[in-house]
Amino acid sequence: MGTGCALAMLAACGQRDVILPGERLDIRDGMATQQVETANIAAPISLGAQVANADWTHRGGSATHNMPHLALSETPTLAFAASIGQGDSRRNRITADPIVVDGVVYTVDAALNLAATATNGAALWSVSLMPAGERTELSGAALAYGGGMIFATTAFGELIALSPANGGVIWRQDLGASGASAPTYQGGVVYVVGQDNRAWAIDAEDGTIRYTKNSNPVAAQYGYGPGVAVTSEYAIFPFSSGQLVGAFKNGGMTRWTDSVGGERLGYALNALDGITAGPVVDGSTVYYGNSTGMIVALNLSDGTRRWSAQEGAVNTVYPVGGSVFAVNDINELVRIDARTGDVVWAVQMPDLIERRMGKSRAAVAHYGPVVAGGHVIVASSDGALRLFDPVSGALARQIELPSGAASAPVVAGGVLYVVNKDGQLLAFR
Repeated sequence: MGTGCALAMLAACGQRDVILPGERLDIRDGMATQQVETANIAAPISLGAQVANADWTHRGGSATHNMPHLALSETPTLAFAASIGQGDSRRNRITADPIVVDGVVYTVDAALNLAATATNGAALWSVSLMPAGERTELSGAALAYGGGMIFATTAFGELIALSPANGGVIWRQDLGASGASAPTYQGGVVYVVGQDNRAWAIDAEDGTIRYTKNSNPVAAQYGYGPGVAVTSEYAIFPFSSGQLVGAFKNGGMTRWTDSVGGERLGYALNALDGITAGPVVDGSTVYYGNSTGMIVALNLSDGTRRWSAQEGAVNTVYPVGGSVFAVNDINELVRIDARTGDVVWAVQMPDLIERRMGKSRAAVAHYGPVVAGGHVIVASSDGALRLFDPVSGALARQIELPSGAASAPVVAGGVLYVVNKDGQLLAFR
């Protein structure tokens, strides 16, 4: 380039900007990943009669991860706070949702201690899930119940069967993969997926392996994942590769596969493609999603897509009353039409917590939702239990949740239970 040209360009840089006339368009217009402003609609909904469930046996409530409109007071209040052991620390976190069986609540603290607490708050027993002789500090566990046993997966790559009476170990199975998913029990078999993208069907009686399934390995993934959904005929395996596999539960032969995609522009979560909202089976439909901008509805029998919504989901979705409720990847509580996948309303929830002097901020984690007592309920790490109107999404009630949530809320026997970051089991009646 000649000197004259260079000087001309420099001179041009010093000139006043020319504002061109015409309509301004967003450069993302027309892109599949574009965030669209939702026109909230107060649409009628019939949640059905409240169901008085006695137990909550799995993450998501049942082996299909599907629960109805549950019985709970419209104005629940804190009944008790009972210690379950160690709370969150800089190195360890609580990851297990509570399960409730026969009037006992089972929880796992940040140090992998399994505790049994009566529904009046009394401590019954506590045992360590740490392998014998192990000193490495790892956290991460999940629980399920079935066939008269408690099943626990841990960050040490074990699936453990324990007695609900005293926590005694019945058998241990080394899966060889850390951060296994929440276990699922159905018909004498326990199903689990490891973060090495292998899945197992394990005999509940003695811990022997019936069959395994594999998916493609990935480099970036979550430390633990959602559980397998199991019906009378199918087992739906969610892999951290983003692949969902529908298989015949007897023998494990693959019936269909699907893979979730989508991305939310400008968010670091795009680097993690794994399934975060594990499969939920509601009648003939399977719902699942990821944290990068997609929720999908599939036909259970053949895996064909019914719809896909440009909304990520960080937790298990909750289908009820012809709608699907979810906390999306940008901290909105959303209601989606279960027939079409269209968003009915989206409500922004707190995103960041201001720290002292405004020098730093921490992200708010939201757990749930669960639909109970006529409300859509979310437990949050900022110290609030929020109850929303399912018709409009309006905040109906906010209840103090001491120390902030560390688990999803679960409902059984007309009581809502949630574990807080200090390692306490909170009960709201």
